[in-house]
Amino acid sequence: MSAEAGPATAGGRNGAVRRVRLPADRRTPAAARAVVRSVLTEAHLDDLINEALLLTTELTTNAVEHAGTELDIEVVADGVGLSVTVSDFAPSSGNDELAVGARNDTTEIDEVSERGRGLLLVDHFASRWGTTYLPTGKGVWFRLDRPGTEPGAGSSAGGTSLAGDPGAVDGSAPSAGAMSELMQTAPDMYADDPLPDFAASLLSRVAEMVGAAGGAVRLDRGDGQGRQLLARFGRQPRPDSELLRVPLTVHRPYAGELELDAAPSAYARPLAALTAERLSLHLENDRLRRADVRRQAWLTFLAEASELLAQSLDVELTMALIPQLVVPRLGQWCAVHTTDEWGRLRLAATSHADESVLPQLHRVLAETGPDSIQARLREASRSAAQIPLGGPMEGFAVPLIARGQRLGTLAVGRHQRHRHDPDEVAVLEDVARRAALAIENARIHAERRRVAQTLQQSLLPPVLPVVDGIGFAAEYVPTGDDAEVGGDFYDVVPLPDGRWLVVIGDVSGKGVQAAAVTGLVRDVIRVLVGDGKPLPEALARLNETLVERGGGRYCTLALAAVGPGDGDHLDVSLHLAGHDRPVLLAGAGGARFVGVGGTALGLLDTITSPTTEITLAPGDSLIFYTDGVTERRRGRELFGTDRLRDAAAPLAGYSADVVAARLRAAAINFSVEPPRDDIAVLVLRNDAV
Repeated sequence: MSAEAGPATAGGRNGAVRRVRLPADRRTPAAARAVVRSVLTEAHLDDLINEALLLTTELTTNAVEHAGTELDIEVVADGVGLSVTVSDFAPSSGNDELAVGARNDTTEIDEVSERGRGLLLVDHFASRWGTTYLPTGKGVWFRLDRPGTEPGAGSSAGGTSLAGDPGAVDGSAPSAGAMSELMQTAPDMYADDPLPDFAASLLSRVAEMVGAAGGAVRLDRGDGQGRQLLARFGRQPRPDSELLRVPLTVHRPYAGELELDAAPSAYARPLAALTAERLSLHLENDRLRRADVRRQAWLTFLAEASELLAQSLDVELTMALIPQLVVPRLGQWCAVHTTDEWGRLRLAATSHADESVLPQLHRVLAETGPDSIQARLREASRSAAQIPLGGPMEGFAVPLIARGQRLGTLAVGRHQRHRHDPDEVAVLEDVARRAALAIENARIHAERRRVAQTLQQSLLPPVLPVVDGIGFAAEYVPTGDDAEVGGDFYDVVPLPDGRWLVVIGDVSGKGVQAAAVTGLVRDVIRVLVGDGKPLPEALARLNETLVERGGGRYCTLALAAVGPGDGDHLDVSLHLAGHDRPVLLAGAGGARFVGVGGTALGLLDTITSPTTEITLAPGDSLIFYTDGVTERRRGRELFGTDRLRDAAAPLAGYSADVVAARLRAAAINFSVEPPRDDIAVLVLRNDAV
C-alpha cells in the first residue's frame, strides 16, 4: 500500500471520470454512491459495484462525521478498475492521519481496527488505498481492480488485491455481500419491540461471517431486572470456552455486551465490535424513546396527582392521600411527617406495598437516637435538603416546603429491586412540592372555615329563649362554601314592655363585609329596642345608619313583636322592610301569607314599613324565612314561595321544632346541589294548651 501518493490510473477505451463537490450532511454518502454507480455503468465495471459502493459509503461517512466541511469526490474508471478519492477541507497536521489511513507491510489489522473500523473495510476490500495531504485539506483514496488483473495493470502503483482473491487472507475474511448485508440490516420500524429480532439478525450474520459456534447479546436496561438475554445464536457456550466479549456502547442506565464463541481470527474482534456499535446505536434510540415515554408518563402522573391533591381541602385527608400516590409506583413505602408548633415531627400518614410490614415500619419510624430515621428526618426538615436514609428501611427523605414554610418531611423507601434513578428522584421532589402546597392550602382553608364558623356563630343566638306559652325554633344552613360567611341572621330579643321581638334578616352579599353589616344591624336593633324605641322608629334609625355607612350594602328585615293577648291568644305586630311575607300556619289547618311589604334598609333616605296586627290562636304558627329557601334551585326551577306554603300546610298542629326541621329538609332535598345561599327558617308558635 502506498501512503505518499494518490492513485495513478491508466486511461482506456472504457475510461470515465467524474468530479463533484458535495455538502457535509447526511445525504452526501447517497449522492456519492450515485456518482460511483454511474461511472461503473459507463465503464462496464458492474462486477465491482458491491465493493465500490461499500467503500465509498465508508469514506464519505467518515469525512462527513470528522471533517465537517464540503467534500470533493473524484471517480476515475479505466478498463481494469476504479479509483475513488474523497477530499475534505479540514486543516490537519498530517502525521497522525497518515498512520491511520495508510497501511504498509508491518501494520497489523487489529491496529487499523482500533483506530477506525470503517477503514478496516477499506483495507480489506481495496486493492490499494492511501491518504494524500494537500494545503487545503486531506484526501483518502482507494483503488479496486478487477479479479484476475495483475497488480499495477491499470496503475503505476503496486498492491495486493484482497477483494478478488479469497486466498490472500485466511478463511475468516468476509465477502463484500456479507458485509453489505451486515451493514444494511435494520430493525423493523413497525414492530412493537423490534430490538430482539434485530439483535438476533445481526448476531447470526456476524457469527456466520467469523465462523462462531454460538453467541449472545445481553442487555441491562437499568430497571432492576438485571442483565437479560436479548438475543441468542447457535449453541450454549461450553464452560471452558474463551468467549469473545465486546461491551455495548450505550449510556446509563443501559449496559450490556455481545459475546461470540468464535476461534481467534484477524476479523473476529473488529467485526464483533462493528456489530456491537450498530446494535448500540439502535439501543441508544430505544433508551431515548423509552425515556421520552417514561417522562410523558411521569408528567401524566404529576398532573393526576395535582388534580387529586387539589380536590381535597381537608388536612387529614390530604396527608393520607400522599402515601397512596407514592406507593408502590415510586417506592416500597412512604411516610408523611408534619411539624407541630414546637418544631417536633409528628407521623401523619404511612403506606407500604406489603401491609403486613406496616407495624415494623411504624416501630422503625418511632425509634430515636443519633442514627435513627427520626434523626435523618429532622435533619431533612432543618436543612431543607434531600437526605438519604440508611438502616433497614433504606430510602431518602425530602422536606415539605410551601410558601417558604417548612411543613414536615416526605420519606420514601427504595424499590424492591433497584435504587431510585435520577428521574424518579426528580419526580418525588416534585410530588413533595405539590403535596406541601396541597397541605398548606388545606390548612389555610381549614383556618378560613374555622374563622367563618366562629364569625357566623357570633351573629346567631347560641340558644333561643324558653317562654311559657310561646314556642321558638330555628334552622340555619350555611352556603355550600363552608369557608364563607353568609348574610342571613335571626334573633329573639326581650322588649322592655315584657313582649318578645322576633327578628330575621338578610344582608346583601357574602363574606366578611356582609358579616360586618349583619353584626351592625343586629347590634343596632338590640340597642334601639332595648331603649324602648317603637319598631317603626327603630327601623328608620337603622336605615339612616346604613345609608350613612354606604358601601352599597342593603338589608331586608322582618320584625314581629309578640306578647299575650286575650285569653290564650298571642298578639303579633309585624313589620316588613323589604322582606318576604311570613306564612301563617293555622293550628286547625291551612296556610297563607300575611303582612304588607315595606322598603329595604340602606337604599333610600326614607322608608315605609306598614304595621300588620296578627292574632295567633293556640296551635297557630308564624313561619319566617330568608330567600335562600325560596330561591333554592333545581336546574332552572325555583323552590318558590308557593311550594313553601304547600310544604307548610301539612305541618299544622306540630311543634315549632318539627315545623322548622321539616321545612329545612324540604328545601334541602329539593336539589342535589349544595346551597348557593344561606337557608334560615324561624318559627313562632302559640303553645298555649
